[in-house]
Amino acid sequence: MTRIPPRRLLARRLLVLALASALAPATALPAMAQSADPFSLSPPAPAAPAATSPDAFTVSEIRVDGLQRIAAGTVFTYLPIQRGDTMDLARAGDAIRALYGTGFFEDVQIGRQGDIVVVTVTERPAINRLTLTGNKDIKTEDLQVGLNEIGLTEGNTFDRLALDRVTQELTRQYNNRGKYNVEIAPTVRQLDRNRVDITIAIDEGKAAKIRHINLIGNEIYEQEAILDTWESRESNWLSWYRSDDQYSREKLSGDLEKLNNYYLDRGYVDFSIDNTQVSISPDRQDMFITAGLSEGDQYTVSDVQVSGDTVLDKQSIEELVLVQPEQIFSRRLLEISADAITARLGNIGHAFAQVNPIPDIDRENKTVGINMQVVPGPRVNVRRVVFKGNTRSTDEVLRREMRQFEGAWYSQAAIDRSKIRLQGLGFFEAVDVETQPVPGSNDEVDVVFSVKETTSGSFVFGLGFSQLSGLSTQIQLSQDNFLGSGNRVSVQAQRNDFLQRYDFSYVNPYFTDSGVSLGYNLWWREFDNSDFNAAQYSSTSGAGQMVFGVPITETDTVQGLIGIDSNQIFAFPGATPQPIVDYIDAVGQRTFHAWRGEIGWGRNTLNNALTPTRGTFQRIWLEATLPGSTVEYFKLNYNFSKFWPLSRHFVLNTRAELGYGDSYGDTFTRNICHTPPPPRTEDNPNPQSPEPSDPCLPDSPDYNKTVTADGLPFFENFYAGGTRSVRGFQDNTLGPRQAPFAESTFSQPVGGSLKTVGSFEMIFPTLLDTPAARVSAFLDFGNVYDGVDNFDAGELRASTGIALMWRSPMGPITISYAHPLRKGNEDEVERLQFSFGGSF
Repeated sequence: MTRIPPRRLLARRLLVLALASALAPATALPAMAQSADPFSLSPPAPAAPAATSPDAFTVSEIRVDGLQRIAAGTVFTYLPIQRGDTMDLARAGDAIRALYGTGFFEDVQIGRQGDIVVVTVTERPAINRLTLTGNKDIKTEDLQVGLNEIGLTEGNTFDRLALDRVTQELTRQYNNRGKYNVEIAPTVRQLDRNRVDITIAIDEGKAAKIRHINLIGNEIYEQEAILDTWESRESNWLSWYRSDDQYSREKLSGDLEKLNNYYLDRGYVDFSIDNTQVSISPDRQDMFITAGLSEGDQYTVSDVQVSGDTVLDKQSIEELVLVQPEQIFSRRLLEISADAITARLGNIGHAFAQVNPIPDIDRENKTVGINMQVVPGPRVNVRRVVFKGNTRSTDEVLRREMRQFEGAWYSQAAIDRSKIRLQGLGFFEAVDVETQPVPGSNDEVDVVFSVKETTSGSFVFGLGFSQLSGLSTQIQLSQDNFLGSGNRVSVQAQRNDFLQRYDFSYVNPYFTDSGVSLGYNLWWREFDNSDFNAAQYSSTSGAGQMVFGVPITETDTVQGLIGIDSNQIFAFPGATPQPIVDYIDAVGQRTFHAWRGEIGWGRNTLNNALTPTRGTFQRIWLEATLPGSTVEYFKLNYNFSKFWPLSRHFVLNTRAELGYGDSYGDTFTRNICHTPPPPRTEDNPNPQSPEPSDPCLPDSPDYNKTVTADGLPFFENFYAGGTRSVRGFQDNTLGPRQAPFAESTFSQPVGGSLKTVGSFEMIFPTLLDTPAARVSAFLDFGNVYDGVDNFDAGELRASTGIALMWRSPMGPITISYAHPLRKGNEDEVERLQFSFGGSF
């Protein structure tokens, strides 16, 4: 049975009533006076005669029946009838239409009881819950925006027509994304108290794939060269990642614009796209694209002029124009020139400057004359710099990074630099900037920076027990934006039977308003070095340091450190490699005191501190113990990292790390009598030798030995291998190794004074649909050597693999799986590696 729409049903009711009223005698109306619905199609009940007019009466009262959630006052607000009004069929129709127009009711009827108007309504149900399921390609938040515009939201009244519009709109959106098999299935479940639950189940299906693209009419350029710039591609071996074979109407429109630009950038001014045809296979899975084009002739530039109010010296503006006479016409060069002029004027306050290239086409001679018309507009002053979204960071933290100041002339370069500096803080996941004109003023703007804050710290807590080390506890808290102040604070404590470690560091990056940073490091450690995959010896050390940084340019900083530290070494003859034991014996003491200084230079041009895609980071620094220290030595380090944006799908990161160290003081040489340690027992498994004596006693069982301490001290050696070095090898295990004694079959890493590490890493920034995670494929190589003379490129180790970097709520996490390509017989391989915290 066909359902009659409410409005059409209303019209029919009014028509029937009008006919009935015209044909009925004057005495028939009293019968209607007792009917609850005289304006409906229901026949009136018999009633006593009355003196009411057959077509109108005066309203003495209005009653509303059927209300559940909506207040009667709301109905009276929309009802165009009041007490004392004259009621007739026309007024009744107006009232019904007014109440229908509110969208609150499914049915409206108006009846009469004597002089009382009875309004009977059936409310539309309220939406209790709205659920979307199955949507992956379009986020729920984006879909809800469209639902809100249609009025289909939780708490609103339910309109089935709105649900139909939603179904059509969702189908259209998915079709535009190339998904023609999408199925939208809304279901409505009735609840008590006139409520409904709505579930919209979405079966997105698969996007139709582009099987063939055909260009017709291109004679000068090969189709392959033209399509190389397109985002839409025929299915290929990389389509699983780039999704470039999925058809999209918006994507095709952009590609056709690229086709137009391709020819205009090469001088074909008369180029045109004559027709475009897109066909789909019967199963709606394959797309075929055909475009017909006319290339025309190639044009050259006959003349270039700059006109209008250039503000600056006209010659300086003309120098920015890249288009020159007798060149082949290029719209791209024309746009670059216009943008350069606009940027130059924008940097001196003309925020709304425009450059209109006006071409003069001579089709007979195939030339184009260019007139660059400059319209500078008013010079603009920045009234306010506003920050939004910084719920944790104070305004001061953001404002001190600004290079665009309030009350100053507008500068696009200063605004762009301010944005980069905010991104470089590492506190924000996203930074957007918008220039808003001030209402009522044509020479003032507000600059609004909208930020999205992210985690800027990490927290680690560990608790364990083993028979070897007993109860082990660890707690580490680091915060790069402490209490929103921008200061960096880190506290760490770790303790078990063999290890005690307490660290504290604090840095104020803006100790002065000019950006001079100042910080402090305090630490004390007592641990067994073998826990770090290095030579077996234990040490107790502590230090107090002061660090500072002085910015010299926007990207360059000089950094320094000065402090004092003490390191007491405990070696175990028979377990500790003999060169380490000899070094300690040659120095003649186990405690090494040092006055330490460090000076370095760094440059950072990365576009983002958390997820960079372009720019360079490099740092070189010299670390040395000052004269008067137990051992006088230096270490020279250099770190380099450059990000190359190959496309929006690929970013190449090239990284290098070099280190070299040596002593600059006197060489320690001693001729000692060394008493062998007592034999090992269960009560004394690691017996220590007595302190060496000098000179030897006559007829003693001791033996003479000459020992020397030279070069970089063993406890300052470089190490390689691990998640932040050469992945696929255990931490600190690459490089020279030493056995604890001659007959030993087990050797230990002892590090070296020369370190060379490099990496090529291809990052896929769009593979995961979140800016907080990145996937990469890498090739790592490197090693450490005992001095420059022992460097051998053939001893470099190499590995390749994949890595996942995730900026989790608890701090950065890196997981990698690597396969060693070059390794030695004694190298310790570790393919799956995991790190928490540290640099992202």
